[in-house]
Amino acid sequence: QVQLVESGGGLVQPGGSLTLSCAASGSIFSFGTMGWYRQAPGKQHELVALITSSSSTHYIESVNGRFTISRDNRKNAVYLQMLSLKPEDSAVYYCNAVTSSLTPSLPWGQGTQVTVSS
Repeated sequence: QVQLVESGGGLVQPGGSLTLSCAASGSIFSFGTMGWYRQAPGKQHELVALITSSSSTHYIESVNGRFTISRDNRKNAVYLQMLSLKPEDSAVYYCNAVTSSLTPSLPWGQGTQVTVSS
């Protein structure tokens, strides 16, 4: 069974930056579109960025221009560079394969906590 392992989260001040990494135990090329979701306390998972197999990227409006998603198919890895972080970016971040209906298709990993606070 495919496993996803996220890392790179932490506590950062507003305006700071973090880069998240996701390592997959299987071939992400075969999964097609990959994405980063986040879940804030009491809320559902929210897809914030996705990258297609041809490396086209899409972002939700609130992170557009601040976040950059990338993938390395040879390393079976997906990354999320986050700049100019805001308190409202605080959440547990997860990567996953993304279906055509923008839902996740693989079991969730443990996620990585991002906390933006002064």
